[in-house]
Amino acid sequence: MNQVKNDTEKTNKMGTMPIGSLLLSMAWPPTLSMSINALYNVVDSVFVAMLSERALTAVSLVMPLQMLMVAIGVGTGVGVNSLIARRLGEQRVDEASLAASVGIRLAFVNYFVMALIGIFLSSAFVGSFTKDANVFSDATIYLRIITIGSFFFMLQLAMEKIIQSTGQMVLSMIVTIVGALVNLVLDPILIFGLLGAPKMGIAGAAVATIIGQAASSCVALYICLKKISSIHIRIFGFRSDKKTIKDIYNVGLPSMVMMSINSIMVLGYNAILAAHATAIAVLGIYFKLQSIILMPVFGVNQAAMPILGYNFGARKKDRFMETYRKALGISVIIMIIGMALFQIFPRELLMIFSASDNMFNIGIPALRIISLCFVPAAFGIIRSTVFQATGNGIYSLIASVVRQLVGILPIAYILMQIGGVTMSWYSFPIAEIMGFVLSSILFRKLQNTKINQLDTP
Repeated sequence: MNQVKNDTEKTNKMGTMPIGSLLLSMAWPPTLSMSINALYNVVDSVFVAMLSERALTAVSLVMPLQMLMVAIGVGTGVGVNSLIARRLGEQRVDEASLAASVGIRLAFVNYFVMALIGIFLSSAFVGSFTKDANVFSDATIYLRIITIGSFFFMLQLAMEKIIQSTGQMVLSMIVTIVGALVNLVLDPILIFGLLGAPKMGIAGAAVATIIGQAASSCVALYICLKKISSIHIRIFGFRSDKKTIKDIYNVGLPSMVMMSINSIMVLGYNAILAAHATAIAVLGIYFKLQSIILMPVFGVNQAAMPILGYNFGARKKDRFMETYRKALGISVIIMIIGMALFQIFPRELLMIFSASDNMFNIGIPALRIISLCFVPAAFGIIRSTVFQATGNGIYSLIASVVRQLVGILPIAYILMQIGGVTMSWYSFPIAEIMGFVLSSILFRKLQNTKINQLDTP
């Protein structure tokens, strides 16, 4: 009951605390944890690049399936998070505990799906995108290890969302940071055979990832069992009822689909670049670097979501719109800084990844061109949050599909035929401008139909 009381007090602040202070206080834990995780992903690729450009290309080829794995795990976790939070708010503690327990079981199911993909489809998947025997070998090894060993990753995501559902954002942050730090330490040791360890090459990067995920899941399990008193997790001795699973995926499935779209986009772009291995590596580098810029924006996004939802439900139009404006303003500033870095220091950014002359030739214009999409992307991200917070998640899905599938891929293919690899990069800013226009139209529609009706009897 004390935990429920604490959750209620935190919720009440969303209707009274100054918006600027509230946003910052809620944004820093997820921002820090996601930024450290993004930094790990960059460092991981830096170590892989030290092996060879071929190894970096192999990891970039595997990235779409890694993104799919994240989409499945996070999508399920979002549904679990939402259901637990709602049940705790209703003081239906037993049902909250059931949702958490079912969520853990679903993590096992998600693991088996990814393991089967790794066992039976790795060679076919990698072979579809490269004819280089060395790239094929490295990518297949890496993909099999991360998929067959994804048990701890799925378990970590499920328990992390359970922790977040009780309002313990700092504890959730600790879970992420522990795994990232373990991974950072083990990466060079296992890749290059330091401190008496065997030199495993690209397989070492994958194994380090699995061990880091195992460390995170152990910390998350301890927190769930010892530090979270409001829910009780069980693995055995209960039935996973269909209603609970349905309630989880009513919220989780749209999130899963939206995240999967990004995976499909990268998959499609890799297919367009299939004859240009270095370009595939550059695209992988871009996404790694982009994640460092995006993580603070996603931190603001995570903080804004409950504030927007609370004040929309409370019919407080002024606080709702102030949250939107301040979240958007912060995000645009972050994106402008990120774009400036990509415009001014593309060579220095590529040097981090042991870039060859060919990678400089392809990568410098790529980073400058693609980063033009950053500012309009800020509008898309924050407006998507507004759509979800007001119960209009379909708007977010439509905008995402138009931007990443209807926009980027066809435009990239056409530009590739017209002007080659360099011209294809313009598909990113063009598609983001399309997304900006569409999100503006949908946001105006939402204002006219719902937002402007707030503060009325």
